Order: sequence, then C-alpha cells, then structure tokens
Amino acid sequence: MRCVFVQFRCTPGKTYEVAEAIYDREVVSELYSTSGEYDLIAKVYIPDDEDVGHYLSGRLFDIPDIVRTLTTMTFKAF
Repeated sequence: MRCVFVQFRCTPGKTYEVAEAIYDREVVSELYSTSGEYDLIAKVYIPDDEDVGHYLSGRLFDIPDIVRTLTTMTFKAF
C-alpha cells in the first residue's frame, strides 16, 4: 500500500457535506478539517497494483462541491 495525502478545497458552506460524502465512500483512513487554503485533508492508502490518479479520480474526485484538490505522494519513512 502507498500512502498519499489529499487536500480538498470545497464550495463555501459545503465542507460538511463533502466530508460526509468522502466518508461514505469508505476510501480514506483519516479525514480532518484544516485551516488555510484547503478545507479538508485525507490520508489514503492506495493498493500497490493501482494507479494513484485513476484510483483517486474514480473514488473521490467526482464528489459534488469539491473545487480543487492537492495530492501529496509519500515515500519511504525514515
């Protein structure tokens, strides 16, 4: 499994609805609200045999009221 972090910017006033929709998909291991440019951050484990872009696009990025995302790939921990 590969770990990635995905930040979500939501339509104003829709963050809670987006968060519920993300949880309903049962894809993320952790989900937090954040301050700053993005409203939410999620920790997602991608199966090794899956393409990260296709996996996230097919499971999360079609949720209504997501305005923008930022995906951060992780590498070997120290």
